Amino acid sequence: MCGDPNSVLRFAFIEFTDEEGARAALNLSGTVLGYYPVRVLPSKTAIAPVNPTFLPRSDDEREMCARTIYCTNIDKKVSQADVKLFFESICGEVYRLRLLGDYQHNTRIAFVEFVMAESATAALNCSGVILGSLPIRVSPSKTPVRPRAPRP
Repeated sequence: MCGDPNSVLRFAFIEFTDEEGARAALNLSGTVLGYYPVRVLPSKTAIAPVNPTFLPRSDDEREMCARTIYCTNIDKKVSQADVKLFFESICGEVYRLRLLGDYQHNTRIAFVEFVMAESATAALNCSGVILGSLPIRVSPSKTPVRPRAPRP
């Protein structure tokens, strides 16, 4: 679940194992959950498969993934220090941060590894929060942030 826990404007992305399950979920749109009707829409973007070489290779790396989030739609004007301060002020201490981007794309992405797994869980609620001038999107990371290899 994403969004402010005190707001009725919460949202979630759900990946189904097959198309039949996704179609059945779309039929649930309008169903009352709690006190409010649920709105179910198809995703505008596909969940891309991850290159297997990036996936965790050990228990330590799986534990790193539990402490790491993947953040997209980051305003190009936002610095690495800004991203770190944003997440530390809301979620907890950042252990490692990799901010990536290039001149071809309007936005940047980041992998943020926290000291504590609970901080990564808290960060998932930051989806939709404005950072710079854009609403960021936060999801669990499927890959660990590996230390950079020294350049030859």
